[in-house]
Amino acid sequence: MDFHVWLTYFVAAWVIALSPGSGAVLCMSHGLAYGVKKTSATVLGLQIGLSIVLLIAGVGVGAILVASATAFLVIKIVGAAYLIYLGIKQWRAPTAEPAVDVPEPSALQQRLPQGLTPFVPDTKRRILTGMLTNLSNPKGIVFMVAVLPQFIDPNRSLALQLLILCLTMNVVDSVVMHGYAYLASQLQHLLRTVKARVLQNRVFGGVLIFMGGSLFFVRRAVT
Repeated sequence: MDFHVWLTYFVAAWVIALSPGSGAVLCMSHGLAYGVKKTSATVLGLQIGLSIVLLIAGVGVGAILVASATAFLVIKIVGAAYLIYLGIKQWRAPTAEPAVDVPEPSALQQRLPQGLTPFVPDTKRRILTGMLTNLSNPKGIVFMVAVLPQFIDPNRSLALQLLILCLTMNVVDSVVMHGYAYLASQLQHLLRTVKARVLQNRVFGGVLIFMGGSLFFVRRAVT
């Protein structure tokens, strides 16, 4: 891969990553609720899902999803349903649960009313949520199918090119997603009450439900 081709892709990767989407909403939600450090697991899951999407698009399977109305419809319904599920789960998420004895309470715990502690999903669950969020997004697959071929030289090793493209996208997207999480985490000082955390759940849950619903209107590319 020529350097100027990679540089063009590098710029495109920033544009793609910075574009608001379900991954950004998820990172802001987790960053606001759990802090940047714990959101790193969510970001890792997003990158696993993104890598699989890139490989699918790179080897041409993604083209089948674009060409096949049935395959595309299945992915679209699954993706929309999953985002709506996440939205409902976020909407109804518990804001606090009875506290347990801990030697040194975290900063977020200190901001909650006395006797309460924040509910934080375990690391595996946060990784899985991030991965499924990217895997179930047909818009991402279609976009990658349209973008990747422009940066792949058919006369060179496909595996090496895909590796470079994948790593570049993962690094850029990780930086951006951590940025979203960090910006959201700075608002934690506003979450001094359970009422404020309930409002946060309603806002991010509503956005995820809206994004899930909007996927039903995504149409297959027809050539």
